[in-house]
Amino acid sequence: MPHRVVIVVFDGFQLLDLAGPADVFSAAGLLDADAAYRVETAALQAGAVRSLSGVTVHAGTPLRDVRGPIGTLLVAGGLPTPAGLDGTAALVPEIRRLAGESDRVGSICSGTLLLAEAGLLEGRRATTHWAVGEMLARGHPDVAVDADRIYVRDGDVWTSAGVTSGIDLALALVAHDHGHDLARDISRWLVVYLQRPGGQSQFSTPLSTRTPRREPLRELQGWIEENLEADLSVGALAEHMNTSVRHFSRVFAAEVGMTPARYVERARTAAARRLLESGDEPLDRIAVRVGLGTPETLYRVFRRHLTISPGEYRRRFHVTENRHADRHPPVLGL
Repeated sequence: MPHRVVIVVFDGFQLLDLAGPADVFSAAGLLDADAAYRVETAALQAGAVRSLSGVTVHAGTPLRDVRGPIGTLLVAGGLPTPAGLDGTAALVPEIRRLAGESDRVGSICSGTLLLAEAGLLEGRRATTHWAVGEMLARGHPDVAVDADRIYVRDGDVWTSAGVTSGIDLALALVAHDHGHDLARDISRWLVVYLQRPGGQSQFSTPLSTRTPRREPLRELQGWIEENLEADLSVGALAEHMNTSVRHFSRVFAAEVGMTPARYVERARTAAARRLLESGDEPLDRIAVRVGLGTPETLYRVFRRHLTISPGEYRRRFHVTENRHADRHPPVLGL
C-alpha cells in the first residue's frame, strides 16, 4: 500500500511548502515502484484554497472528515510573520487530533508554529523559518528552538526551515523510509541541490553574512574563497589589507557580522563539503586543499558546523556518475 501523506494548507499558505514535498513524494514512486506515496491535501473546508502567491489549489477533503491511519502528517506554513498565520486557529485542534492518528508529524516554514500551538513540540527540539524563530521561542519556551537548521528530527516529529527546506525535509523522509540512494536519485530527477543535511545552516557562507559596505572587504571575501590553502590567519589578512590587526578585526566584524577567523572557517567548511559531494579524494588531501591542514581538524570543524563527520557526510551526499546505471527512470510526457 502507498504511504499516505496528508498536507494541511490554509488561505495564504506558501505554495512551495505544498508543491515541493508533493513532487518529492511523487518522484519517489516514479523512480521506485516499491516507494509509492499517496499525497492528499486537506484544509478547513474542501475546495479552492488560495496560496500566498495567488495560485489556487483544490483541497480534496475538509479536515474534520480526515481519519487515520496516516503515514505522514505535514503542515504547510505561510508568510513568516505573525500576520501570516491569521485565521489559522481553527486548524490547531484538527492538527492535534490527526497527529494522534499519524505515524509521524512534520511542518514546513512557519507551520512549526501550528505544531507548537497544538502542543506537539513540548519538550522537543525544532526549527522554523529564521524570521519566526524568535517568535516561536518567545511564545513556546518549552520548545528548544534551533532556527539555524534546515530541518530537525526529534523522535516522530520533523520540523523544517523556510520554503525550499520543505524539499530537504521530504527527501530526508524518503531517505528514512527507503534509503539515501533513492533520495539522491530524486534530487537529480528534480534538478535540486543534492539533499542537504539537517544540521546545515539555513544560509551559505556569503548569504549568512552582511555585505560589507567597503569595496576592499568585498574583494577580500572573494580572495579568501579563491585562496583557502593560503595563510588566512587574522594577522595575514590584516597584512593583506595593509592595516593593523586590531583595526582590521574590528572593521571586519562590524561589517560582515562575524570575526575573520569564523568567516574563514565557514568558507573552508563549505569548500570541503563541495569536494566531499563531488569527488573521491581522501580526507587528508581535502583537509590540505581547503586549508584545514589535517583530517583531525576537518573532523572537528564538521562536527562543530554540521554535527556529522566528514566520512558520514560523504557517505550520505556523495554523487557518482552512473552509480545507478541499472536504474531507468521513466520519461515523463512520452
